[in-house]
Amino acid sequence: MKDWLALTLGLLAVVLGAVWTVQGLGYVSGSLMSDQPVWAVAGAVLLVVGLGVLWFALRARRRP
Repeated sequence: MKDWLALTLGLLAVVLGAVWTVQGLGYVSGSLMSDQPVWAVAGAVLLVVGLGVLWFALRARRRP
């Protein structure tokens, strides 16, 4: 059951990180986060963390 939780949290982190990065870079307008470099950096960090969580979760699922 832990595997599904880790996969879900990792996927959520990747999606949120991508959205925050795109908003922070100004590609999506209409938000307080638009054109704010802080959100671009925070999104990139969250995206990398999410990819790491996904990698570890998928690696743990393959082990017997």
